[in-house]
Amino acid sequence: MVVTGLGTVNPIALSVPEYWQALLAGKSGIAPVTLFDPAPYKVRFGGEVKGFNPEPIVDHKSVRKLDRCGQFAMVAAHEAIKDSGIEFDKYDPFRVGVILGTGIGGLSEFEDGYNTLTTRGPSRVSPFTIVKMIANTTAGSISIRYHLRGPNTTVSTACSSAAHAIGDAMTAIASGHADAMITGGTEAAITHMGLAGFIACRALSERNDDPAHASRPFDKERDGFVLSEGSGILVLEEYEQAKARGANIYCEVVGCGNTADAYHITAPHEDGIGAAEAMRQAIRQAGWNTFDVDYINAHGTSTPLGDVAETKAIKKVFGDHAKRLKISSTKSLIGHLLGASGGVEAVACALIMRHGVIHPTINLTNPDPECDLDYVPNTPREARVKRVLSNSFGFGGHNCSLALGAV
Repeated sequence: MVVTGLGTVNPIALSVPEYWQALLAGKSGIAPVTLFDPAPYKVRFGGEVKGFNPEPIVDHKSVRKLDRCGQFAMVAAHEAIKDSGIEFDKYDPFRVGVILGTGIGGLSEFEDGYNTLTTRGPSRVSPFTIVKMIANTTAGSISIRYHLRGPNTTVSTACSSAAHAIGDAMTAIASGHADAMITGGTEAAITHMGLAGFIACRALSERNDDPAHASRPFDKERDGFVLSEGSGILVLEEYEQAKARGANIYCEVVGCGNTADAYHITAPHEDGIGAAEAMRQAIRQAGWNTFDVDYINAHGTSTPLGDVAETKAIKKVFGDHAKRLKISSTKSLIGHLLGASGGVEAVACALIMRHGVIHPTINLTNPDPECDLDYVPNTPREARVKRVLSNSFGFGGHNCSLALGAV
């Protein structure tokens, strides 16, 4: 299954070309929260999508029926579909589908609806509240806009949601149920409840005096992840079909590992055993050897426990080859997009393979002795990258690793 189209909106870009330039420049998208007044909160910064306007890509009537989470995905899907050059009217609509991931869904709409209920009464709740709130609305809305009647589901496995969605989309094509799929993830959890909830979990960095340097995966001074928002969408197609129509092929999706830690509801297994097995599964399904892998796009959230556990997992899987691997964390630049992360990071992986340059892990100035691999610190690096793993690990112990290869 090959990737023929890419789309994104995220804290450093409103399009794929802008995203690539920002990644290479080591641009941080982390800044004080402006979507609401964060003064009462212990953490007052995040990775907002700045300057976002869904119109005219999404008409005003449709915008009214979508939470910010859905608006992000509609805009990113538009870019990915346009980039792919795919013409849906030439396909059986029952063989083109949409599988998206989101960890939380329409959280801002839930909050707005509850506030209306408690201040103005039940009769004043909007008829769009449920439609905008439920997680599957976005996948449904994309299918309606483009008349796609194939497999259509929504995956919610916390921070691994988008990666699992991409894996499911790959399987839908490989199993013969679809010829093309729109996939990836979206999230918009920088809300009152989203910020307060993650603060209560003690999961977030508290570097209010220096937001741009708050997301610092694998650095000894890291103190938590940065809550962010956005969307990353890919168009997947069957290879021969894409080749026959002269599609611009970025890479192929050749493997997906899917495991559970069965350990703790928020913390990763300290030895990274679930993450390690997910990587092994992805490598086996791809038909690779461990020494074939050139690069890993790490989950790399900037949490004290998570970065060490992922490093241990990589060492378990790759042995001596771990020291030769090039690894970087996209989250160092854009923060943690929760259920959208795997989509936005898969877009980055496709661009890395296309251009032969690995974006850096920024803010890595004081390496943690327990995180002693090559995380491509602070400066982009030219490299021949042909085989990639993209890791996504979520609350609940969900682990997903995608294997992406050059064509």
